[in-house]
Amino acid sequence: MAHPAENPCNSKASRKASIVALFLLASGQALAGDIGQSPAESSPRRIIVSIPDRKLVLLEDGEVRKIYDVAVGARVSPSPVGQFKINNRIVKPNYYGTGKVVLPGKNNPLGTRWLGLNKPSYGIHGTSAPKSIGKAASHGCIRMSNRDVEELFELVRPGDAVEILLKPEESVAQSFASEQSEPIRSTSVAPQIAMAALTGEF
Repeated sequence: MAHPAENPCNSKASRKASIVALFLLASGQALAGDIGQSPAESSPRRIIVSIPDRKLVLLEDGEVRKIYDVAVGARVSPSPVGQFKINNRIVKPNYYGTGKVVLPGKNNPLGTRWLGLNKPSYGIHGTSAPKSIGKAASHGCIRMSNRDVEELFELVRPGDAVEILLKPEESVAQSFASEQSEPIRSTSVAPQIAMAALTGEF
């Protein structure tokens, strides 16, 4: 993963276009049936994580419900890329490190909530280091502020789909660049994402 200073998406406009492209691409693939069969297909909720943009979007019935800032895996311990699902939900989790256990509390690296993925040892969780949010700083998990993960925890359930994506499709990003002259019609998500980007809500 490129260092933030080297990331070509670092300019405000191109980062917004990248976020829009990423979520339009994922949504379009889902509606086109490109995503394989899984138990999460019956759920109205989907989580999409953009690694380069450090963003997590919660979709419900194809509509954007929430957008959060997150920390993703550091260069030496990148986040897994692909399609997963929420496997379990734990309030005030214990942290099991090499030769140590950290009980719930302000020093627990997992924060106040754990949303485990169906990839062992990976999940979406809170943190004891809130200044890391927005950076590539975790050991591979998706890290959120405790307040945000507590909110997300109440909105999702086991079986919900989680897509962790490395980069947007360039052609989709280019098509968004001209969206002022040609409205985006790919999915019902598109107008909301586009409006959020244009108004600076990202």
